[in-house]
Parts: sequence; C-alpha cells; structure tokens
Amino acid sequence: MSTHNDDDNSISICANCGKEGSDVANTCNKCNSVKYCNAACKKKHRQKHKKQCERRVAELHDEQLFKQPPPSDDCPICFIRLPSITLIQVYMACCGKIICRGCIHAADERDKNSASLCPFCRTPPPTSIREAIERYKKRVELNDANAIYNMGGFYAYGYHGLPQNMAKALELWLRAAELGHSGSYFTIGEAYRRGLGVDIDKEKAVHYYELAAAMSGGVYARHTLGKMEYEAGNIDRALKHLMISTNDGHKKSLQGIKQFYSNGYATKEDYTEALRSYQEYLDEIKSQQRDAAAAANADWKYY
Repeated sequence: MSTHNDDDNSISICANCGKEGSDVANTCNKCNSVKYCNAACKKKHRQKHKKQCERRVAELHDEQLFKQPPPSDDCPICFIRLPSITLIQVYMACCGKIICRGCIHAADERDKNSASLCPFCRTPPPTSIREAIERYKKRVELNDANAIYNMGGFYAYGYHGLPQNMAKALELWLRAAELGHSGSYFTIGEAYRRGLGVDIDKEKAVHYYELAAAMSGGVYARHTLGKMEYEAGNIDRALKHLMISTNDGHKKSLQGIKQFYSNGYATKEDYTEALRSYQEYLDEIKSQQRDAAAAANADWKYY
C-alpha cells in the first residue's frame, strides 16, 4: 500500500486490486499498514498479506513493549522521585497518598508525641483492624487503584480478618490493573506463572508482565521478562529489558547486565550505559531524610 498527496488530498492505493482514490480507506484491522477499497478486496488479499501482517504486528508490539516508561511519581511531601523499591513506599489509606519512608521517618522524629500521624493529612492511625479496612473500602469506592490493589492482597492472604479468597483477590487486582496499577498486572502475571488461584499458564503470565512493563512501567515485571527471555535464549531481547529496568533503578538488572558483559553477551558500551543510567536514577532519588530512615531501619534501604 502506498499513499501520496494530490492537491493536499490523501490518495491511497488498494493493496489487492491497485485502485487509487481517497475512498480507499478499509484498513487492515491488525497491522493498520495496508488499505483496501472494500471488504471483498480485503478478504481476497488476506492470505497473501498474512506474513507481512504478522511481521508488522510483531514490530508494533515490540515498539510499545521496549519504550522507556516515564519515571515514577514524586513523593507528595518532599517532591523527590519515589524509589522503585516498593517497600520504601507507604500507601496511606486515610488520604490515598504514597509517601516515601524518609518523610514518614522525619515526621515521626519531629512529632514524637504524636508519632504515626499521617505525614500528609495528619490523620491519626486507625484504632482497630475494622477501622483500617473501612478506610480502604472508602478508597476503593473512589476507584483508588492502590487501595484496590492492597485489598486484593488482603484477600489473597487472608489478612486483617478478611477470608482468604484468591478469586476475589484476582478480581480486585484486575480492576486495579485496568486503572493503570502496574503492580496489579505484575501480581496477576505471578499468579499465572506460579498457579496461585489459577491454572499455570505461561502465555498469560507473559501477557500480564508485558502489560505491567509496557503500559505501566513496572520495573519488577520488566526484570522478570528479561530473565524469561534469557532462559529462552533470546539474549538481545533480554538485554533490552534489563537496560530499561536498570534505568528505572532495578539493581539486580544492573547486576545481570554486568554478568552479560562478563560472558560476552553485552558490550562495554552497554555496561557503561547501564552504570550511567543507574547512577542518574540514584541521583534523582537520594535525600538526607531517606538516608536517615535507612540508617534507622535496615529494611528501609532504598538502593
């Protein structure tokens, strides 16, 4: 299919019969790369176009998959980029904010007499498990993806007095995922890879990992895809995934690239670029408050 302009009008050529005209507008639904003058021509050309279509669909898939995602959000208090390590991010069900451990530790140190108040909205902590769950339920009603994701976790493991229910957990994770929560896509992928509440299905696992990585910037999913591609012998694709997750602060991905370099699977330039991008990530997330929190509790180390 080719397209040219004639007096500023877009003229397309039917990929089957060669007819030209502005009315040649019946596009291949899968690859969007060829056009036809009508449905009959599209059907007649389908078998001939099949291989080209599949190649183009694969190219479009990889273009989307291997895009560098935007950086993670900033902490709403210190306005410094949140670390990719989720343990260093704390979700507050009172106001729906995700706050870094540095700001939480600083607030506790500053307000020792009122420790555990939310550093953002100053709401006291819940006085019971029931009150905590009620806060989450209110956030769920507001379509708060983080609250929905966490509620899924509570059902998955039977936390906070809720019955263990993997079907309910998967339902909530899918809902959160549709709202753009990358951790939900990753967790659903883990469920299919490990057979947690569902039958093991590697293809579905990869599908959800890819959604987490490509659509939502999920660094854990990206690293997992890199490992799976390596195990399948697809070194180039594995390296692409690890380079992206290294840029987003995944230390094990950087270590993987170092091993690739040692084994001759990555060039010196690849490893140098990985080191540079990881250092840039560190420069963006470091703060004195976060260092102080990490010094106070080893579990709060963020790099």
